[in-house]
Amino acid sequence: MWHRMVSDLMTTSVVRVRRDTGFKEIAKLLAEYDITAVPVVDDDEHPVGVVSEADLLRKEAARLDPAGLLTVLRPGPAARSKAEAATAEGLMNSPVVTARPQWTAVEAAQVMERHHVKRLPVVDEADRLVGLISRADLLRVFLRGDSAIREEISGDVLVRTLGITGAVTVRVVDGRVSLKGTVERRSLVPVVVRLCQGVDGVVDVTAELHHRIDDTSTAPETGASRRAELAT
Repeated sequence: MWHRMVSDLMTTSVVRVRRDTGFKEIAKLLAEYDITAVPVVDDDEHPVGVVSEADLLRKEAARLDPAGLLTVLRPGPAARSKAEAATAEGLMNSPVVTARPQWTAVEAAQVMERHHVKRLPVVDEADRLVGLISRADLLRVFLRGDSAIREEISGDVLVRTLGITGAVTVRVVDGRVSLKGTVERRSLVPVVVRLCQGVDGVVDVTAELHHRIDDTSTAPETGASRRAELAT
């Protein structure tokens, strides 16, 4: 099975700034390149932080309303410090959470979710910045065509990985996979479903599978093969 890696999805032409880059220069870069954040790097190209639109917006939100109609915000010390900052060093979120080019899309997504971040600078073995991957980049795996998904499940998952030939039909519509047919052993049913769920671009898996042998029970089966229905 083949999974798209961070190196396949990341942006390699990364706009970056230094610790001493000024507020207005950062705002200009965000507007010029139509991006929402920039990594901050040191002299060795190691990421040391990230400055986002939200970090810049704190300065605007902290300003007094000229008409005196709005409630004055009273941010905490950390937020106040960011609102008063004039360079990337004071504005950035640090320490920075990074990714590796060889990670799968799943690994990168899990790290983003765990750390509540929208993007990850990607670093090489020397921790130098080589790319940037965002939530939007990761969502590109779901643009994968139904025919490609079906071919991977039919060929890589069923035939080459599990040795199942011709006994299971695969239908894919808008990333939703439907499996119907018969497998040799009952214990294979959850394995088939789990491997199909791991295929890039799959949104949902529904399986209606018979089995010839119940190898999950110590008591012998009676009658014809039983039907296993799984819906996820």
